[in-house]
Order: sequence, then structure tokens, then C-alpha cells
Amino acid sequence: MGAALLSAGAALAPAGTAAASTATEGRHKVDYVALGDSYASAPLVPTQVDATCLRSDRNYPSLVARSRAATLTDVSCSGATTADMTAAQDGVPPQLDALDRGTDLVTVTIGGNDIGFSTVLGTCVQLMSSDPAGAPCRSRFAGGGTDQISDAIAQTGPKVARVLRDIHRRAPHARVVVVGYPDLFPEDGVGCTSKSVPLAARDFAWLRDKEKELNAMLVRQARHGRAQYVNTYTPTVGHDLCRPAGERWIETFAPETPAAPVHPNAAGEGAMATAVETALTRPMGHR
Repeated sequence: MGAALLSAGAALAPAGTAAASTATEGRHKVDYVALGDSYASAPLVPTQVDATCLRSDRNYPSLVARSRAATLTDVSCSGATTADMTAAQDGVPPQLDALDRGTDLVTVTIGGNDIGFSTVLGTCVQLMSSDPAGAPCRSRFAGGGTDQISDAIAQTGPKVARVLRDIHRRAPHARVVVVGYPDLFPEDGVGCTSKSVPLAARDFAWLRDKEKELNAMLVRQARHGRAQYVNTYTPTVGHDLCRPAGERWIETFAPETPAAPVHPNAAGEGAMATAVETALTRPMGHR
């Protein structure tokens, strides 16, 4: 999701597009285009191959491409919103420009930056000390009778729908896959407030619910937008940012392995790739 949570100073390789194996799959080599934000690009996960978009060659699109012997054009970019699908992002061309009538497969992870999730998390950290045992962040965003994050999710739905329509228009023969966000917070709602996870105890459950709400919106948009939804949340339950190193697939606010704060590490990207690969073995429409 947001570039605001990214750590600085990572050693980056020269900019480039990740490429998959040149092996063929049957008689036709799959032309795969990956779109999305930092949960697709995998900032700071080794090895970084694009310094502008903080893209890794071990992100889930690269792993899926290798598994399927597909030709990959990966334009996922940290900080991307739905607007960056059709407009330039910090000098990077619109992501949908990578599509054409020959595209066979498209994956997209988008929406988190549209709702300002990284900004919300930053606010939650700032508010923690005011009520460590309570839910000061929930009170800040949902205390006036209206949940601002729920409103933002609802407003993002039509934007995602427009992205899916544009994908189908530019790549009319492609299988389109919406990849959801993995489990960031403990599924049971019990937090782990610490220096590396500076969130108030009762805000964990609220943040968990907001992420589920975001994913539910993506499910609906995929269903109505002739796309397949891939659930990466369920397969990653039990590997949230509160788990110890080695079990944690989502890094804390102070990562211990190379990854951006509150983003998937290499294991997390691998789990997302497995979820996508499993979904691709099923016919469209299968849930």
C-alpha cells in the first residue's frame, strides 16, 4: 500500500522490468501483466529491480510468472492508487499502458492507497500513547457516528470498478485476477503493543475489521467486473505482524527482515503467489 511507511536507504539494483523464464507453456507462452501497489511490488524485499517503484524480483507476480513459465511485464509500483492505472505516477507511465490485445493474464492489487491506509496507520501510532489500553484510533476515525474509513472504502469501490472496465477494454482476451490483501493483524483481535508495533490494544480489532471490509469491497468489484478474486487473507492467518520472526509474513513497523513496514516479507509474497497459483488452476467463477 502506502509509500509513507517505506524505509529509506535500501540498496537498489538498476531500474528494470522483472522477466520470467523463457520456457513455453504448451504451444502458447502466457503474456502476463502485473498491476498494483506496494503489496504487489514488494518494496525492500531482495532483490530490488526498480528503484522508482521499489519492485522486487521475488514479489508475487515474479513468482507466479516463474511457476507458469509466463512472460511477465511487471508495472506494479509502491504508492500506486487507482488513478495511477491511467495517469503517470512520479514519472512512471500509467500502468494500464502495459496492456494490449495480446495480454493473456492480468493480476491487480489496488485500493489500499485510495483509502489512505498508510496515513491511517501513522495516525494510529501517534495516538497510541493517549490511550494504550483503549482504541484511540477507532475513536478518531469512527467516533463521530460515521466511520471515515468505511466511507473511504465505499468511495473506492467505483474506482476499482472503473479500473477493471479499462483492463477489459485494453486486454479483451485476458483473464483478470484481483488479488486481495493478506492478513496484517491478529485474526482474534488480540494485539501485541510494543516498540515495534506501537498500536493501542483495542485498535487491533478495528484495523483488522477495516482490512476485511476493504477485501470484501474488492470481492464485490471482482464479481461485478468479470474478474476472479484471489483471497490471500485466509491463507496468511496466523502469520500477521504480531507473530515472532520466522512465523511472521507481515513485518512490523520496525522490520527485522528486508521488507517495508507493515508489508509482506519474502515469505508473505510467497504465500500470496501460492494463493494466486492455486486460483489459476480453477476455472473462472469458481470460488
